[in-house]
Amino acid sequence: MRSVSLFSALLLSSSAIAEHPFVLDAKNNVTYQGLNRNDIEVFLGIHYGQDTSGENRFKPPRPAVPEPSSTIVAQSYGQVCPQPLGLGAPPLTLTNVTEYSEDCLVLNVARPSGLCAEDRLPVMVYIHGGSFWFNSNQDETTAPDGLIVESIANGLPVIHVAMNYRLGFFGFSQSDALESEGSENAGLRDQRLAIEWVRDNIANFGGDPEKITIFGQSSGGLAVGLQILAYGGSKPIPFQQGICESQALEPGITGNFTIDAFELVVDAVGCNSSALHSPETVSCLRNLDTQALQAAAESTYLSDIPHNIGDIWLPVVDGDFLPAAPSQLIAEHRFAANVTAMMLWAEDDMAFFTDTNITTAADTHDFIQSYISHVSASDVDSLLDLYPSTEFTANEAANLSSEFYRTARIFRDILMVCEPVYLGSALAAAGNPVYLVEWNQTILTPILQDLYNESGFGVIHTSEFAYTFGNLSHYDTRGYAFDPTPEDFALAKRGSRTWSTFASLGVPGIEGKDTFQGFERSFTTGGSDETFSVFVAGGPNEGFSPVEGSASKAVVAEQRFKERCALINSDSFIKQLDY
Repeated sequence: MRSVSLFSALLLSSSAIAEHPFVLDAKNNVTYQGLNRNDIEVFLGIHYGQDTSGENRFKPPRPAVPEPSSTIVAQSYGQVCPQPLGLGAPPLTLTNVTEYSEDCLVLNVARPSGLCAEDRLPVMVYIHGGSFWFNSNQDETTAPDGLIVESIANGLPVIHVAMNYRLGFFGFSQSDALESEGSENAGLRDQRLAIEWVRDNIANFGGDPEKITIFGQSSGGLAVGLQILAYGGSKPIPFQQGICESQALEPGITGNFTIDAFELVVDAVGCNSSALHSPETVSCLRNLDTQALQAAAESTYLSDIPHNIGDIWLPVVDGDFLPAAPSQLIAEHRFAANVTAMMLWAEDDMAFFTDTNITTAADTHDFIQSYISHVSASDVDSLLDLYPSTEFTANEAANLSSEFYRTARIFRDILMVCEPVYLGSALAAAGNPVYLVEWNQTILTPILQDLYNESGFGVIHTSEFAYTFGNLSHYDTRGYAFDPTPEDFALAKRGSRTWSTFASLGVPGIEGKDTFQGFERSFTTGGSDETFSVFVAGGPNEGFSPVEGSASKAVVAEQRFKERCALINSDSFIKQLDY
């Protein structure tokens, strides 16, 4: 993105103006010039925040202020935030990262063609995932073009915004000195500033600032959950709806993963001459160059199961953005009022991250105990008892044992299912509409076979992307196996249109539209002791189902959601999960 003077902008030829869409911010006399792409209009690399390097490192973001009477040429992606460089990591990401910068607080706006400020379309603001460690708003897996095209075809068009925010060491460093200056949770604060930019500026692009849905997947789903909990609900939120996909909360937020990671970086770069929590240490870190710090963060990065599967740069209770532990805020109903939420997990969400060498019950115990290391041995045994080995079947063709599938299911329920149920139940009890989804279809299986010689993983993490973003064709790349069925193309329409319908109407499906049908609220009156329902999306069993009782689909009932989540969401268990 670059800025030119208004005089220079006036020199643009009439043919160039016709070729490139533009938006006028009349209040500040600023023009944004974008691109036509795939029958939509995109405005790329718009700065919502200023450079975060040097003295601004770790600090809360400062709003970007465009020069009055200028033209913002928004025709190329902005810089990504510091992260490991290299090829995308299919199936989680597809786009290569070749460079980064701390001047990375940029967002992209994508919209139907020909809008004007009076159109006031609903807005979907995407927060990317990647363990708060990698990824950006450029990744092909979450490109918005298909989503917007399908929303138009569905008669309920939307605008899409995607942000970059600080990651890893730069976005989630923790120390007493950083807390005292209000500089913890920098990545979450970046996200908040981006959402506020949308609220304050999206009307210029034809969007409705009073109809904003934030959504994200994996750590992006966690981010959505924490934006709902931000400030303990004491401040108005700049959005009305949220979609949490494959995470809404996470074990370890009140643990030591991040401070331990921070100390390793401090030691690696030689900023340990003072106490770890001292202002001098922060000053030392601010005086180092970006590349040295990122290299140190990468060389000390711990990603094995005892270190939380790589999710080691986590948000922290800072007394401000997060005034208390997430579980405490939820228990005390200190969260955003009047927010409609949808929460999703995939049928086999964690299979891709589960050790394929697991073959015995002892292996299962050791894996789960290492992941939830602060949970007592007796409570781990009680948890395992809820998942009898006899309920799981080996896949001999894939060389995966029944204990592998047992472990993957327990792993999934701890991280991806029961925490959304916990948050969703509390939101529903406060009178908010909540919708739960289990995603049961994928096109990723042949890609896993090609890349990793692995099969049998099922519907894994990120499986919904191809469908909800309407992007099946994006996986037809680099020679990967690509063989979608008619059912896949149908689900790409239905799933994508369901997401945009939710953004437009606050419900995930309506009669007369090609959306999920019969999708009702998952909690009738809310409360953790109530039963609830789930919509199975895709696969042979699509439809809405109670989790128990005679009306429950077998594919739902056999997962024993209510019983298993009752233990995982119990007060004593949550306390040991450190969130």
